[in-house]
Amino acid sequence: MSRRISAQKRGAGNDFKYGDRSVSQFIACLMKEGKRSTAERIMYSAIDLLEKKSGQSGIEMFRKAMNNVKPVLEVKSRRVGGATYQVPTEVRPDRRTALAIRWLITYSMGRSEKSMSDKLAAEFLAAANNEGASIKKKEDTHKMAEANKAFAHFKW
Repeated sequence: MSRRISAQKRGAGNDFKYGDRSVSQFIACLMKEGKRSTAERIMYSAIDLLEKKSGQSGIEMFRKAMNNVKPVLEVKSRRVGGATYQVPTEVRPDRRTALAIRWLITYSMGRSEKSMSDKLAAEFLAAANNEGASIKKKEDTHKMAEANKAFAHFKW
């Protein structure tokens, strides 16, 4: 074990429009090839569209969607003897957020709406109402962890 001081984690700063760290993190993950202004435009227009569609605050709907998609349990492969077991483990908070962002972006890209902001808004709305592909992914992850609960004693 190293005796050095462990590195401090630098989080993404707050975004300039809402002052929210999770929005800033979402924009950073949405960004392709360093085009931050394009990613910001897509994200902010998606939140505006979400506000128009739902009639509620767009940022609150985004937060609700994020919280609904965050997984609590996942499985990790653990090799014991000659066999590999899927061991259920709790998800760390930073990984929980990262997985939720990744799933929302991935499954919004697969939607059939016209623009990326429309796709994101539709996926946010579905996730806020506990439906949609990203919620299904979370439920599948939880089911997998629940099915392998017998191997929880291999966690160390």
